Amino acid sequence: MPLQFVRSSLFALPRNLLRTPFLVTKLRLQAMGSYTASSQSSKLIFRQLFEKESSTYTYLLADVSHPDKPALLIDPVDKTVDRDLSLVKELGLKLIYALNTHVHADHVTGTGLIKTKSPGVKSIISKASGSKADLLVEPGDKVSFGDLFLEVRATPGHTLGCITYVTGDGPDQPQPRMAFTGDALLIRGCGRTDFQGGSSLQLYKSVHSQIFTLPKDTLIYPAHDYKGFSVSTVEEEMLYNPRLTKNQLCGVHKINKDKQDPSLRNREKEGLGCPPLF
Repeated sequence: MPLQFVRSSLFALPRNLLRTPFLVTKLRLQAMGSYTASSQSSKLIFRQLFEKESSTYTYLLADVSHPDKPALLIDPVDKTVDRDLSLVKELGLKLIYALNTHVHADHVTGTGLIKTKSPGVKSIISKASGSKADLLVEPGDKVSFGDLFLEVRATPGHTLGCITYVTGDGPDQPQPRMAFTGDALLIRGCGRTDFQGGSSLQLYKSVHSQIFTLPKDTLIYPAHDYKGFSVSTVEEEMLYNPRLTKNQLCGVHKINKDKQDPSLRNREKEGLGCPPLF
């Protein structure tokens, strides 16, 4: 199925989603190997999956109202590809896309392995990343799967090619909206900015212009978490994120001072030496 730059429709997620106890502990996540959050809609399947070694979240979305039940994975990890593909098969889905929010430094993306194990799956990454993929997307593009779609927003700063995938707007779209922010915006933090073309000022501007302008109840789903959190909202991050709630000058200073999450330090050499597989 080709990449479609068209307007599609999404059934709304239940508004009581925000009242669901999403913030489970990391110990529970590690025990489960995944955290499941499902829409009660008959149209959208959504799963949040966890890889404990790199504290990475992978996201599975699918349009189950479509005859083919097309699905996509966001930020798959090589070590959990078999788990993810088994879930896709168990749910009777047809995986068509494997998306990356950016070039990862702390783990090897599972995209290449997925393409080997599931011929026909197309890889997607931003054109600005400079990486190779079947489909290179730019800001404003839409990635369609069945009647559902994600819109692409440029959020550079952690790396030059970082993008955020956001569910669409409108009365027939998911409510609340969902933003898959990669490392641009973490829960109460953000990605490091001292390599891969990173820029603290650019990251600050990206988050404020492309993510904090979304509706306040938009659900934030990052690529990583090191403290046991699984989801946040735009409003929460605007109020409580210590690196991004200050004015621009103070915020950039805070990002530069922190540099990186402590959990990344032990993985830096291993991660930076990993070949990008897209």
